[in-house]
Amino acid sequence: MSAEIAKNSIENIEEQIREEILTKKRVVVKIGSSSLQHPMTGALDLNKMEVLVRELCNIRNSGKEVILVTSGAISVGKRAVNVENPNEHIELKQACAAIGQSRLMMVYQKIFAEYNQVAAQVLLTKDIVTNPVSRKNAHNTLMTLLELGVIPVVNENDTISTFEIKFGDNDTLSAIVASLVEADLLILLTDIDGLYTDNPRTNSKAKFIDTVDVLDEKIMKMGSSETGSSVGTGGMNTKLMAAKIATTSGADMIIANSSDIRILHRIMDGRHFGTLFKQHKDDDFDLIKMMEEIEKRG
Repeated sequence: MSAEIAKNSIENIEEQIREEILTKKRVVVKIGSSSLQHPMTGALDLNKMEVLVRELCNIRNSGKEVILVTSGAISVGKRAVNVENPNEHIELKQACAAIGQSRLMMVYQKIFAEYNQVAAQVLLTKDIVTNPVSRKNAHNTLMTLLELGVIPVVNENDTISTFEIKFGDNDTLSAIVASLVEADLLILLTDIDGLYTDNPRTNSKAKFIDTVDVLDEKIMKMGSSETGSSVGTGGMNTKLMAAKIATTSGADMIIANSSDIRILHRIMDGRHFGTLFKQHKDDDFDLIKMMEEIEKRG
């Protein structure tokens, strides 16, 4: 087989893989704090939020089920009460989360209402997921909301979470939500185009990876060069750990750049944006064991 034929064959396979996105029926979308804020002020970027909600509503209007996992409560709260660094005191951080979560949800509700879409707030903590009864209740609530045509808006309940019972970041939370609802696809909107062989911000020779068919140890080690922003809590390492949960539970996952939120409908149209991680469902998938494994990896 010539090099040209081999190249065309690979491109055809990649095209088919992307077209499979069109068949996805249940989608979880995660957006980070940095993607929702103006970089200079830290205030909510209302234009981005409006586009995000419109994109989510359009996915819902196409007949698919969609869940949003969002960050930003603490940063919104600290601006409301003019607190510089709430992380120094856990009580202050939780207070900022209580203030910010209600404000953040109020903005979401207003924009969703403009598109005649019902949204629902769902706050989760790690102990809810690790407890079998609570986890089942969370699953039932989310599934019922989807059956009702509602778009759940999920965040970690930072108001009552402490370091010992936190997910760590919403990358992990979004993958857990995807596994809870048996989603077909998880999309992580972040501040980078996808997975690279190295940190592209420090290494100009880093190569972009379009598709990850098998999430092996070599790929996992690529997360060691952090690419996260100063606003959010997750870098590439946490996104690869999220991919581990999502793909093992049966969902494809895409990491894509949130600089233009309209990338969502382009992804859903099967176009080549972001890095696609192919699912390899494990029939013996155990969420709790997977979480424990990820915690050990640090």
